[in-house]
Amino acid sequence: MSMNNNRKILSVILALLAATFYAINTPFSKVLLDKISPTFMASFLYLGAGIGVGIMYLFHAKSEDKFERLTKENLLYTVGMIVLDILAPIFLMIGINTGSASNASLLGNFEIVATAIIALLVFKESVTLRLWCAIVFITISSIVLSFEGTGSFKFSIGSLFVISATCCWGLENNCTRKLADKSTYEIVFLKGIFSGTGSFLIAIFIGESIPEIKYIVFAMLLGFVAYGLSIFMYIRAQRDLGAAKTGAYYAVAPFIGTFLAFMVNGERLTAVYFTGLIFMIIGSIIVVYDTMLKNHIHYHIHTIVHTHNGSTHKHIIKHEHKHKHFVSEKNHYHKHDDYINSDEHKLMHNKNL
Repeated sequence: MSMNNNRKILSVILALLAATFYAINTPFSKVLLDKISPTFMASFLYLGAGIGVGIMYLFHAKSEDKFERLTKENLLYTVGMIVLDILAPIFLMIGINTGSASNASLLGNFEIVATAIIALLVFKESVTLRLWCAIVFITISSIVLSFEGTGSFKFSIGSLFVISATCCWGLENNCTRKLADKSTYEIVFLKGIFSGTGSFLIAIFIGESIPEIKYIVFAMLLGFVAYGLSIFMYIRAQRDLGAAKTGAYYAVAPFIGTFLAFMVNGERLTAVYFTGLIFMIIGSIIVVYDTMLKNHIHYHIHTIVHTHNGSTHKHIIKHEHKHKHFVSEKNHYHKHDDYINSDEHKLMHNKNL
């Protein structure tokens, strides 16, 4: 097996680990929320991620020298990222505390819907027909999972908070995307420290009780793994797989979280849950397919040089066509040069992707 294949296998493992580490957030937060109030819980999760990744950076500072640091030109998106990272986990913790961990895990995929719609409306990015189909299925699943019961048409308050969290993260994803070429360590560190501190101040202001030290330590360790290490491994996986495939593997996180909710929290399976699960699986599969299937344009340039009655004539013909294929890397490039010689004609064919 070649070194390149080994690296790709390792990257797949890292992508799946990133999804798994994030998935443990919901069920284990549900357990800790018995001892820690929601806003403090959100604070300690992000502080754990920021401090943990900050310590990692101390040992890997040299490897990040090639990446640009954030500047004042990035201030708007940086502040937006931090403010949204303050609100989102607070909403999520309230949703988990007042609802079920299994529903909260599945509803996490509504972030895909929020990210796509905000990208379309605010940042003017295109949304494919396949992604619109996925949005429909995921939205239906979210509506089903949000009902309090078969005999009620009232939405669960917990589910509404979780959906609010995913909307915040959807906007935050678009802000962070504008900072993608900056230092990863710096971005995660700022997310953790400032978002965690902001949530901490809000918790103090609204009068939440400071929990025992041992529970704070558990929450910060959970934050380091579920937020810090998850983001770190996600970015590492992107280097070999590219954003498309890494995002596709990461889509398994809500389903892992749901399984853990049954194992850790002892939640029972219901008909409503299975109905929502079916729609969510269909929507997620379409997202994976849409993410991995990409359009590419081939440009063909034909330069024909021929001699007639002692005069040289040159004709350039250019055309293009599109094709679709599954991608495994961020980009690829190939070039073919073919020369066909005859007595009076020479054909040069360049094909660029």
